[in-house]
Amino acid sequence: MSDSAKLTHLNDAGQPAMVDVGAKQPTRRVARARSRVVLGPEIMALVKEGDLPTRKGPVFQTAILAGIMGAKRTSELIPLCHPLGLDNCQVTIEVDGPDAVLIECTATVTGKTGVEMEALTGASVAALTIYDMCKALSHDILIQETRLVSKTGGKQDFHHAG
Repeated sequence: MSDSAKLTHLNDAGQPAMVDVGAKQPTRRVARARSRVVLGPEIMALVKEGDLPTRKGPVFQTAILAGIMGAKRTSELIPLCHPLGLDNCQVTIEVDGPDAVLIECTATVTGKTGVEMEALTGASVAALTIYDMCKALSHDILIQETRLVSKTGGKQDFHHAG
């Protein structure tokens, strides 16, 4: 971290404050976040045709909808986040090895502030939904590696090297 780095959500008195983005020009901003959910080989063996059918409905389809809904409501969940009218939000879920799934949420906005919190929230809510819908099968489900993968269009682009 550089010496000039500082927390942006604190005012000069050290109190919580929303960042003033009023003077910024709108730009197209895209952020991509990822979560990995380890379900275990027993639950993964139940995946059929790219989804996991349950009495509650198809797990992955439900998680995709929940992730999009979560991304759209980020400012209601995370203090000081600006409410954003997303231009687009896509959530994908794919099998990742014999025991896990990989969730990716891509959020897009044309605005004055970034959408990384929306992408992270979308991936997280989708992961939580998978846990909720599968917990009757196992409580050993592990949500891991929720991280920002990339962001573009703001002051500084970011791409995770992994």
